[in-house]
Amino acid sequence: MAERVCPFWKGYLLTCPLRKLFQNPKKILSPYVKEGMKVLDFGCAMGFFSLPLCEMVGLHGKVICVDIQQKMIESLRKRATKAGLLERIETRVCTSNSFNLDDLDEEIDFVLASAVIHEVPEPVLLFSKIYKIMKVTGKFLMIEPKKRVSGEEFDKTILIAQKNGFTVVDRPQISKSHVALLEQAGC
Repeated sequence: MAERVCPFWKGYLLTCPLRKLFQNPKKILSPYVKEGMKVLDFGCAMGFFSLPLCEMVGLHGKVICVDIQQKMIESLRKRATKAGLLERIETRVCTSNSFNLDDLDEEIDFVLASAVIHEVPEPVLLFSKIYKIMKVTGKFLMIEPKKRVSGEEFDKTILIAQKNGFTVVDRPQISKSHVALLEQAGC
């Protein structure tokens, strides 16, 4: 699995302020994230989306940030401390055997998985877990980079999500990305 995981040093590139010119987190997330929400940033890395999410959920919200690399989580915590947002973040390290989300059934209002699904060896298990932790009214924004994931591969990922109870409700446009907004089927 290690060969599929984004190298730690790339985390610095992912948090580069210039990235906001073509992928502005607040612009991307503001239609879905509101004050007081409980949000999951799965595959958060060093927090390019996590810190803006913390600002958006406000004092009464919470952002649960999960990554497989302890070093990414440590860097995120330092950045959150510097920004005065640490109290709004809960960090977790997942493993190859556990996403470390078992205590969140039906608690999450919004899930973000940006540039990470293609790294997950068992996407069926991930979609099943996300389905369980989301509130019935929850939304799930899946973003994959076009440089790493072909359109055909992204469509296969959507099929896996659909087989696990999700339906596509929108296909927002984000530069250099394949995107799908999902919710639980029948909602």
